[in-house]
Amino acid sequence: MSDSALTQEEIDKMMASLSSAPEEPAEELSQMDKDIIGEVGNISMSQAATTLSEILGYKVRITTPRVKSTNMKSILAESDRPKVITSIEFKKGITGNNMLMLDVSDSGKIANLMMGGDGLVQSETLTEIEMSAVAEAMNQMIGSASTAMATMFGRTVDIFPPEVSLWDEKNTVSIDENQLDISVCEISFELEVESILKSTIMQVFTLDAVRDMTRLMLEDEATVIEEVTVQESQVVVQAPEAEEEKVSVKKPEFQMLEDSDVKHRPKNLDLIMDVPLELSVMLGQSKKTIRDILSLGTGSVVELDKMTEEPLSIYVNGKMIAEGEVVVINENFGIRITNILSKESRINNL
Repeated sequence: MSDSALTQEEIDKMMASLSSAPEEPAEELSQMDKDIIGEVGNISMSQAATTLSEILGYKVRITTPRVKSTNMKSILAESDRPKVITSIEFKKGITGNNMLMLDVSDSGKIANLMMGGDGLVQSETLTEIEMSAVAEAMNQMIGSASTAMATMFGRTVDIFPPEVSLWDEKNTVSIDENQLDISVCEISFELEVESILKSTIMQVFTLDAVRDMTRLMLEDEATVIEEVTVQESQVVVQAPEAEEEKVSVKKPEFQMLEDSDVKHRPKNLDLIMDVPLELSVMLGQSKKTIRDILSLGTGSVVELDKMTEEPLSIYVNGKMIAEGEVVVINENFGIRITNILSKESRINNL
């Protein structure tokens, strides 16, 4: 059994024959399996949506997941092209594979937002830099989802680097032909990015991954029930002894509080006078988009937020202690202190 890339002609023939060829029923999941995998998908993708919101700078919301049993043949037949497909293989903690599918037009909007745009674009193709931006977004989303699953299962969940590919009229899908009829679990969400994007994102798990997650969740619930039972039994045994024991209750006694002279408290700094500290000067800063950074080259000028007459900030171990101006000492740059914070403020910063 070997993996092979289906040509576009083979995919079209396969999809055209679905209406006439008898479809093999997908292996059904129990209602408990659907409930568990739906909860896992809901929690993990909610964390992924939070990560996407931080990346884009917009509010991202997902709806309650819809779970069903199906197979890859049906998914390929029902999916409109073009789509961006992210394939994930679990490395540790869970067996099986996972796949995310998102429309190319919606992927283009996400890429545009990541590169500093307004997301109001409509395109059925992605450039190389846009594919890279979408791949980075998917990578961080899946990483957050894996972290959420690790918290739920109480074990490390590690994945191999996700593979992001474009499935359109020109590109083929790399898949084992004999695997098309094997049952999988499809979880679909409605993904909204404020008023910019409203799309459906699809998550596909192999059944071995579903069974593994179901087993882990059930084991965790059994452990919790066992711990509660043990605690209750201990309470029942100890209860009679607690009733027979007499407890003596007294009013608490406190010492009188006296005012202390905080200002004149001795401060012995001699013990730390030789501790090395890192001193740095902040010339200024600037916020740029990915597009601006990639466009930089030799001779490019980056404008900072400081005016020429403004003083520079002097930091010690990341804490501001003074302000100054640039001077030249022989052939080296230096800084002349023009304003310094109070001694008490500097000690607090240290």
